[in-house]
Amino acid sequence: MSNSTVNKAATQPGSLKRNSTSVLGVFGAQDDMRALVRTSSGRVKQIKPGARINSAKVVGIDKDGVILQKNGRTERLNIAGS
Repeated sequence: MSNSTVNKAATQPGSLKRNSTSVLGVFGAQDDMRALVRTSSGRVKQIKPGARINSAKVVGIDKDGVILQKNGRTERLNIAGS
């Protein structure tokens, strides 16, 4: 993802919902990807697979976003604005 794509997504009105977790971007080598997320409380955190966020476990990160697992359910969070 290029800097211009990130800038465009980050400055779109309404692309980040209040009181929900949003993926701001992903980075790193394909076999060691990390993500930058804004939590529902407004904190910005860098995460990697195995981390916990909002009571869910990060089970994967790819070029499109983050995959979470909670209570046996899997959920994908796509990069905000994409």
